[in-house]
Amino acid sequence: MRSIPFRRRGFLRFAGLGGTSAYRSPHESNAGAGPAGPKTAGKPNFLVVVVDDMGYSDTGCYGGEVRTPVLDGLAANGLRFTQCYSTARCWPSRTCLLTGYYAQQVNMDPPQRDDFPRWGRVLGHYLRPCGYRCYTSGKWHLMNAPKPIADGGFDRSYVLHDHDRHFYPAKHELDDQALPPVKPGSDYYTSTATADRAIEFLQQHQADHPDKPFLMYLAFIAPHFPLQAPAEDIAKYAGTFDEGWDVCRQRRWERMTKMGLINCPLSERDAETVPHWNVEPDVLAAEVGPGEVSHAVAWDNLTDEQKKFQADKMAVHAAMVDRNDQEMGRVIEQIKAMGVFENTVILFVSDNGASAEYLLRGDGHDRSAAPGSAGSYLCLGPGWSTASNTPFRRHKSWVHEGGIASPLVVHWPAGIRARGELRHTPCHFVDIAPTLIDLAGGTVEPTHNGLTAPPLPGKSLRTTLADDADIEREYLYFHHMDNKALRVGDWKIVCEKDSPWELYDLRTDRGESDDQAAAQPQRVEQMTAVWQKAEDQYRADGGLVE
Repeated sequence: MRSIPFRRRGFLRFAGLGGTSAYRSPHESNAGAGPAGPKTAGKPNFLVVVVDDMGYSDTGCYGGEVRTPVLDGLAANGLRFTQCYSTARCWPSRTCLLTGYYAQQVNMDPPQRDDFPRWGRVLGHYLRPCGYRCYTSGKWHLMNAPKPIADGGFDRSYVLHDHDRHFYPAKHELDDQALPPVKPGSDYYTSTATADRAIEFLQQHQADHPDKPFLMYLAFIAPHFPLQAPAEDIAKYAGTFDEGWDVCRQRRWERMTKMGLINCPLSERDAETVPHWNVEPDVLAAEVGPGEVSHAVAWDNLTDEQKKFQADKMAVHAAMVDRNDQEMGRVIEQIKAMGVFENTVILFVSDNGASAEYLLRGDGHDRSAAPGSAGSYLCLGPGWSTASNTPFRRHKSWVHEGGIASPLVVHWPAGIRARGELRHTPCHFVDIAPTLIDLAGGTVEPTHNGLTAPPLPGKSLRTTLADDADIEREYLYFHHMDNKALRVGDWKIVCEKDSPWELYDLRTDRGESDDQAAAQPQRVEQMTAVWQKAEDQYRADGGLVE
């Protein structure tokens, strides 16, 4: 049996499942592919931008109402990928981005977290041998991995460990050293501070290492809960969402279809799903107030008070996305000032779909505080999460499309001829590291710390920068919190914990509305066997074989 290529327009039919080909480094795998675009002068710089808990359809260039002119400009002068996948959760996704491995392979998302393998590497280890200086600012979230500077392969770092306070985080570090907690009332906001440190590192790079290429890993925490944003940003969206999540979903679906981003019906509103880590409805009402609702019910069934409260919450979420765009723009302006913008590869992703979670953490919620202020602790919830993930099912933590679909914008003026084009080639966060290594002209050494490392599971996306090219691979694998999925070609199996496997033809049904499992049990059986084989292998890679 042969391995199955993914077809860019989705016409591949399931023909069987087979073993993977012999491993080649990402650089070698594209030998003979030719340049992605115009000839570049020197190695490209890399700016990898990650946002947190942002839905697939939130930004303007993916059909949303949020004002994201910086990202929209990158998309208009670069590429948008329509079928990029995360892992459905913050730290496993960032594991894939930073290490190049599925999280299970480096013990970052098994049933229990164990030590980071001694053969494990992060981006700095791959790029420094190619002459790069490596910097990170924002959310690191590799909980069992080395710190960025101490054997983490990075040269400078600012890390936010407190994910519960956007205005005054209690725990953050500069170059692996603890900083004092930010005092309440300080002129601080996580997205702004993340950009400030990135700009500081880039300025130092320009002063001390102007002849070296750089990697800047810019990892925002927003719009992760709590919903908190500068008041001036929130004010931009007053009234924007008053018509509610049902109208919002319909309009987004229409825009996305017209833009060519999707080709599927709008999924049913996810009204019955109980969010993970859900606060009980009576506790939610007592702690947050009567405006909160525990499920994605029909908007017209809400009271006027609930409608006002919910619309105000979405305005804060939008403001957080907006602020990320502004801060990313400031970092890009610094890169332009350095004279290297044309030869900087910019990649933008979200670490998972929007969150349906209701959590009360940090300092709790002050019901007298204005929504979005430092004293408020609000979560987006399943109503608006469903809208943010239009047109898909489910949310963060699920591996249905709503949890794992991520925007991917790629911009590189010196290396990409295309302007404003779409790429329908399916890809995954495990492909990002191989792509950077490939574009940097590097190879993956088979050993690290004296131990042989498993081959990177991802593929370089280099060929897709020139054309909507096929990428041949056996499968894409997903597993988080016992939510499981496997994609082979256009076919996907998925299940929620102990529920039966579902089967969908993603060529026309990325909304996962028409389950084909009962009609095609043999296909389900074959794909389930492949998922189990991958699961066993990846757990063995991390040394967690039972």
